[in-house]
Amino acid sequence: MTAELVRGQNHPLSQARLEIRVSAGTPIVAAATLGDENGKVHGVEGVAHPGAPTLPGLEVSRQAAADHRLAVDLDAMPDVVHRVHVLLSLPAGAAGGPGRFGAVAAPFVAVTGLDGAEIATFTLTGLEAETAVVALELYRRQGAWKVRAVGQGYAGGLADLFADQSLPEAHRLAAAINDAVAQGLARSVAAPPPRTADGDRTRQPAAPTLGPDPSGSPYGAPGTQSATGSLPGYGADPAPADPSAVTQPSLPTAGGPIDYHHPRRQNTAPPPPPPTAPPAAPGQPARPVAGDATGWSMDERLYNQVWGMFEDLARTTAAYRSAVDFADSRMEKELEQVLSDPRSRIGGQADAAREAARAKHSQLVDQARQALDRDLAQLTAEADVVEPALPPAYAGWDNPVWHGYQVPTELPMALRLGDLHLSECARLRIPMLVRLPLERGLWIDSGRAGSLDGSFADTHETRRLAMESAVAHTARLLAVHPAGEFTVYVVDPAGSGAQALAPLVQTGVLAAPPALGAAGVADVLSRLTQRVDLVQMAVRGGAADSLPPGFDTSRHLLVVNDFPHGFDDRAVTQLRYLADEGPDVGVHLMMVADREDAAGYGPLLDPLWRSLLRLTPVPDDHLADPWVGHAWTYEPPLVPPGSQVLQQVLTQVAAARRAWRP
Repeated sequence: MTAELVRGQNHPLSQARLEIRVSAGTPIVAAATLGDENGKVHGVEGVAHPGAPTLPGLEVSRQAAADHRLAVDLDAMPDVVHRVHVLLSLPAGAAGGPGRFGAVAAPFVAVTGLDGAEIATFTLTGLEAETAVVALELYRRQGAWKVRAVGQGYAGGLADLFADQSLPEAHRLAAAINDAVAQGLARSVAAPPPRTADGDRTRQPAAPTLGPDPSGSPYGAPGTQSATGSLPGYGADPAPADPSAVTQPSLPTAGGPIDYHHPRRQNTAPPPPPPTAPPAAPGQPARPVAGDATGWSMDERLYNQVWGMFEDLARTTAAYRSAVDFADSRMEKELEQVLSDPRSRIGGQADAAREAARAKHSQLVDQARQALDRDLAQLTAEADVVEPALPPAYAGWDNPVWHGYQVPTELPMALRLGDLHLSECARLRIPMLVRLPLERGLWIDSGRAGSLDGSFADTHETRRLAMESAVAHTARLLAVHPAGEFTVYVVDPAGSGAQALAPLVQTGVLAAPPALGAAGVADVLSRLTQRVDLVQMAVRGGAADSLPPGFDTSRHLLVVNDFPHGFDDRAVTQLRYLADEGPDVGVHLMMVADREDAAGYGPLLDPLWRSLLRLTPVPDDHLADPWVGHAWTYEPPLVPPGSQVLQQVLTQVAAARRAWRP
């Protein structure tokens, strides 16, 4: 039976191999300290955190996440360790973050066995201004281990917490952890919509959009009128938890009035139920159905279903890896016991013990693999059904749906940026979907690092692939926006991207020819920074109607090739400004660059790189999921060789733009 602990209560632990599961509903940092009998931590080597996640008998997550799984092996703890403190903190300086635990749902912590059965749980209620908290304490008493619910919070964050544990240089350690977390956040896939309480993704509520729906998207929520006078699509307040309580404004025509009513839905009826799977044969799993998650439209159902598949694969793989780790640890311990006993080191008894240990190991690994294969087979069958049903915004360039492409009249809720897979099942690809409008800029890494097998060490080849990848991303962004709702500028100071940019230039979908030289860079950056300033003033002043007549209300994308070539200090400052302030007012950034090329600017550009989502032009395992932090292999959405789909799509986009222009 599970023990539901309250602050200060303890409970015995009958198992040595444990998992500590944390669920917070918002990205948090998980760490742990190893202390002596008095709880004193004797140095940074006794702290497990995202920058140094592994200690003897302990492993924590490598990044901030809404859910964590901490692995604990009490038998592997050094003899001097008598207390293990599990720490939670909010990422320092996270943009748009809650800032304090009192502003988020109470974190839930569960101590479980390796089979997932809960031993003890604790909900950290009563937190207010605290930004770091000691959640649990595992402590050794008379040779036995117990868990105690602590819930001690610190408004001063990790620095105050570490100082309270008498750690030397507490502030420096806290800063190092925050830096490691910032790097992790820069590579993490954005968190998905919330799951239902029972974890069944087929009954997920429609996820409220994090940004307005400027063209009447079917996933927008019903409502009557906006409460504030903000520019449509820019500077809107965060959506409340109930999607039926918000209004999605539509973009006006240039110089026209702003309509804050949702153009497509004026009722408050709940979304229709998802389709029902056909009955399965007795003893067989249910046959998968495309769009079996709840949503206002098929696009939203498919979006939620893809996220569910992503999470299912992350968790089933985590369970498999944990089981294999346990089998390895158990075999090592049994072999160590054999070797430590002089009576069993030699002869048939030692050989029999070794064979028995290896047999147990094989049995445990085989059982784990069978469970994994069962889950993978079900997910693969689901992927085979879902992939052909995806709309163009979610579909790969080789999907037949592009053959019937037409310029949309509504903005989709998400966009495919590539595919993700894990080594345990390389054939199973999960589409990497991100919400629209983009909350982060994109960085297409043209550096030679990034190829898993080192086959793309040629700098020129990598740069060419990076630019082709950027063009594919840009073409998709143009293709999924209604005519006139997305404007693209390109900065190519040295003209090195001319060949890759040819489809965009020749079809006429760019707002202007690619800007060349330092003068071209300065001109484009100046116009876009002025645009950001102008829209910000209108939004903050609540005077959306004060913009000049004919002001272009579309979203803008700036594609920068070969950074920092052609950039002086002023241009670099403007670029950082666009990356930080642009997304909130409809100006987005896509950089094609090698970070090493910008090394001359030193740490000045580190915040810029961290604010962008790094993508690679070749397969690379640099992205992490928001649940358990697996290193996922990312594959870019390149157009198949010889295919004319990109040219055909851009031709239609250009024709729609010409017809839309007054």
